[in-house]
Amino acid sequence: MAVETLSPDWEFDRVDDGSQKIHAEVQLKNYGKFLEEYTSQLRRIEDALDDSIGDVWDFNLDPIALKLLPYEQSSLLELIKTENKVLNKVITVYAALCCEIKKLKYEAETKFYNGLLFYGEGATDSSMVEGDCQIQMGRFISFLQELSCFVTRCYEVVMNIVHQLAALYISNKIAPKIIETTGVHFQTMYEHLGELLTVLLTLDEIIDNHVTLKEHWTMYKRLLKSVHHNPSKFGIQEEKLKPFEKFLLKLEGQLLDGMIFQACIEQQFDSLNGGVSVSKNSTFAEEFAHSIRSIFANVEAKLGEPSEIDQRDKYVGICGLFVLHFQIFRTIDKKFYKSLLDICKKVPAITLTANIIWFPDNFLIQKIPAAAKLLDRKSLQAIKIHRDTFLQQKAQSLTKDVQSYYVFVSSWMMKMESILSKEQRMDKFAEDLTSRCNVFIQGFLYAYSISTIIKTTMNLYMSMQKPMTKTSVKALCRLVELLKAIEHMFYRRSMVVADSVSHITQHLQHQALNSISVAKKRVISDKKYSEQRLDVLSALVLAENTLNGPSTRQRRLIVSLALSVGTQMKTFKDEELFPLQVVMKKLDLISELRERVQTQCDCCFLYWHRAVFPIYLDDVYENAVDAARLHYMFSALRDCVPAMMHARHLESYEILLDCYDKEIMEILNEHLLDKLCKEIEKDLRLSVHTHLKLDDRNPFKVGMKDLALFFSLNPIRFFNRFIDIRAYVTHYLDKTFYNLTTVALHDWATYSEMRNLATQRYGLIMTEAHLPSQTLEQGLDVLEIMRNIHIFVSRYLYNLNNQIFIERTSNNKHLNTINIRHIANSIRTHGTGIMNTTVNFTYQFLKKKFYIFSQFMYDEHIKSRLIKDIRFFREVKDQNDHKYPFERAEKFNRGIRKLGITPEGQSYLDQFRQLISQIGNAMGYIRMIRSGGLHCSSNAIRFVPDLEDIVNFEELVKEEGLAEETLKAARHLDSVLSDHTRNSAEGTEYFKMLVDVFAPEFRRPKNIHLRNFYIIVPPLTLNFVEHSISCKEKLNKKNKIGAAFTDDGFAMALVLLMTAGVAYILKLLDQYQEFDSLHWFQSVREKYLKEIRAVAKQQNVQSASQDEKLLQTMNLTQKRLDVCLQEFELLYFSLSSARIFFRADKTAAEENQEKKEKEETKTSNGDLSDSTVSADPVVK
Repeated sequence: MAVETLSPDWEFDRVDDGSQKIHAEVQLKNYGKFLEEYTSQLRRIEDALDDSIGDVWDFNLDPIALKLLPYEQSSLLELIKTENKVLNKVITVYAALCCEIKKLKYEAETKFYNGLLFYGEGATDSSMVEGDCQIQMGRFISFLQELSCFVTRCYEVVMNIVHQLAALYISNKIAPKIIETTGVHFQTMYEHLGELLTVLLTLDEIIDNHVTLKEHWTMYKRLLKSVHHNPSKFGIQEEKLKPFEKFLLKLEGQLLDGMIFQACIEQQFDSLNGGVSVSKNSTFAEEFAHSIRSIFANVEAKLGEPSEIDQRDKYVGICGLFVLHFQIFRTIDKKFYKSLLDICKKVPAITLTANIIWFPDNFLIQKIPAAAKLLDRKSLQAIKIHRDTFLQQKAQSLTKDVQSYYVFVSSWMMKMESILSKEQRMDKFAEDLTSRCNVFIQGFLYAYSISTIIKTTMNLYMSMQKPMTKTSVKALCRLVELLKAIEHMFYRRSMVVADSVSHITQHLQHQALNSISVAKKRVISDKKYSEQRLDVLSALVLAENTLNGPSTRQRRLIVSLALSVGTQMKTFKDEELFPLQVVMKKLDLISELRERVQTQCDCCFLYWHRAVFPIYLDDVYENAVDAARLHYMFSALRDCVPAMMHARHLESYEILLDCYDKEIMEILNEHLLDKLCKEIEKDLRLSVHTHLKLDDRNPFKVGMKDLALFFSLNPIRFFNRFIDIRAYVTHYLDKTFYNLTTVALHDWATYSEMRNLATQRYGLIMTEAHLPSQTLEQGLDVLEIMRNIHIFVSRYLYNLNNQIFIERTSNNKHLNTINIRHIANSIRTHGTGIMNTTVNFTYQFLKKKFYIFSQFMYDEHIKSRLIKDIRFFREVKDQNDHKYPFERAEKFNRGIRKLGITPEGQSYLDQFRQLISQIGNAMGYIRMIRSGGLHCSSNAIRFVPDLEDIVNFEELVKEEGLAEETLKAARHLDSVLSDHTRNSAEGTEYFKMLVDVFAPEFRRPKNIHLRNFYIIVPPLTLNFVEHSISCKEKLNKKNKIGAAFTDDGFAMALVLLMTAGVAYILKLLDQYQEFDSLHWFQSVREKYLKEIRAVAKQQNVQSASQDEKLLQTMNLTQKRLDVCLQEFELLYFSLSSARIFFRADKTAAEENQEKKEKEETKTSNGDLSDSTVSADPVVK
């Protein structure tokens, strides 16, 4: 093909060398590759959008939409072309008038109805301030002016139609006829006229039912009166006021007095200047009446039937036409009048628009009171009674209706899916198109029936001010869902529907053309000539020509008008005419399928019945199985948004939209989302706390709701947001768990378990709180301890081996404990900086305690006894094998007690023991801070893969040439990593630091009195052991005041406390060698062993005499000696352990020598230890 298109210059290259084929294949391959990439890209976009797209999409947001409405730019004059010029003019005039009515009707339905209906909305009584009503009405005046112009235009069109019809049907036999009208009935014209009268009637009803509008109008008129009295105050010229007042009076008379329809039918239809005569035109009167009856006959047969399409709307138009006929010709057909009223038994009320309901009987009685007098009161009363009965019956049958429609719609949807999914067979193409056409029409009919039930029932309840039962509300809401399901079905399959619709319209046009061509042949075959026959032939030709083209509204209108002329003179047989009418009706429906379905499925009226929404949400919550139906309800609630945009009484319609949005969201939160959140939280709590005795949760007894179904819903589209139930509940639980964990950090494990359960049970992806975890035995926080260290050391006991603090006493049934993990958590909470601050506080505390310690040692009574004991030991040490005598320590204890005791029964030595215990406690706390710091650092550094080989991020960023901010961030990261690595590897030697700070001061000559401390240790240990035994014995007594224990079996907490203190002070004073020279613990051991042997020997002697009382006494003595020996041994072991912390195996001189050697080996600016840095604040 490409070769053939070459220019003649290239003729010589006709030899095919195969290069072109290769080139084409390459291009084809590239194109295939592009298509594959593009398809995968589209799929990725689709997958990304999948979570955000709801089950029911907002049709107005389609980026690409199919418009199925047929369209062409041909005018009426171009379409209506036949050889018969007169007929052309008649059809053109009537078609133009019908098009004008359709435009007016569309303008009324979109702009004026909505503008009036939504007046006063969007502002609650509480938010309204004085003057708002008048401001709203002031903004609305321009709208009323536009409405006034619109109504005037409608009057003119009605007048024109009546004149045009009257001109065609002339009763004057002398006057020339435009065309022969015998058997010609322009029924379409009367139907359109009825539509226009319905518009005027609807405007009357809206204004009549609008209380707010009338109230605001009255207040606005009063305001105008005030302005009239003092125009200068309002900055208005007086001469402008009068015209404005006249204009307002005109608006009130024309629009607000409920006379829009009445003024239209009361127009002077007879031309005064000798033009068209209307009221005395008997032919026109008969034609008018005949047309009304013909339309009514068609309407009556279909009203209330499953195949009803728009008969109710036509019935309103018939009533309007009947009143117009009466007003013009002043004649009344009683039988027909009665027939019109009888319809009220079938249709008690008709919804005109939104929440405006219309009662035909009231209208007919009010507009034609003369005819109403002819009927008996009983029949009129029966209509009202029937209306009440209808409502009661409808309330009872609603549930059944819902069930049956549920089945109908479901089966219809299945048919739609099956018929649209299978490929069309060419051999059965016509059958397939017919079945598709019938399925589409069936869907529309279901939508019409459901819409009618919902609107009529809801509006009747509202109009008659009767309460609706919850069952009725739920049933009506179900019907709303079905309505939206039908609309969504058409929308979802819109691609296939669009394809089918074009074929179906062509098929229907073909059928219509066949029928017309048969009739046309019949007319042509009859050789008798007459003008009437010519008109018929011209009309049939026009219909045929018009059908050959797109099925636009204009073309269908022309066909309808042409057939009004073309069906006279029995051109069609009865069996031919009816199928043609059916085909034309189908063509009307299919051509406007999307628009008609959209109109019937429009749930704008729900705005006026939004009080049912809370009940609906409660029902959805109770029946979580059908949670997916929420999408349909929100789609219905969204339908009123386009209508709201025509509101003119506010600064912007956005205010009204925001108000509506806020109201719906508040209801949704209150009646569904918040309840769901609370229920999920409750379920998680009860599931986690199953070990507690809770209410019976057996699902077989108390029932069960599977709330997880709510979380499988796709996000719901509403206004400019997506309502994601899963995200809402997840956020609520995350927020609640986080807030409650911050209040009580020890509950972190419970909330962590609840998070995991929420993921398992409901599939919710929860966020970790990342708060420092705590446990139930948390006790005090590091910050609290630091601020109140003097209270802490006196109230808590320290366990040296397990590194745990236990509360001394408590009013509760449990004692608080503090261990390394708690300290690590606190450091994580407050930061590592708190460690140095804690050491500072401890230093200040120790300074005060050492001052008291020094005072005690300096006291004359104590110092003299200590010097005396030192002198005594030096004298007798050779005799006692260098061991300090036990008796001497006992004597010291007794001597101190003689100096006096406190009201609590404590001697000075007891108080001194407590002081040393508190110093030891403080040192234990410092040790725990260091361990907690190491624990915290190791937890933080665990995410670094290799501590030996840490990457330098700053260098990597420099290599990549990234931004300055990135470089700064990398530098910070390197700094943090290096700090953590150093801290986790080394830690800080706080003990050594505190020894280095206090030791030089203690060893100065001015504190020489402290050198005697080692000699007070023996009586001090003796005092401690006695106290410890006393505390342990109290554990078995009822009154446990003063009892001491450790939960993990270390009942010697007090021993450990004191030991730590003694070891620290001995180290500070460099007196370990002096204390070791006393051989005190050997002396104690020998003393107790000697006594134990003596008791054992005595027991052997006494066992022969068998004196039981004496034996019991000896057993108790032995037991007491064993306990004392055991306590002393435990004290010895603890002291040995404590000495390790302070490197007590070395003297001060040896340590100084070691320091000098280290300083010689290290460079001056080298490896400064972390402890030196940390010690700075302490030294200060």
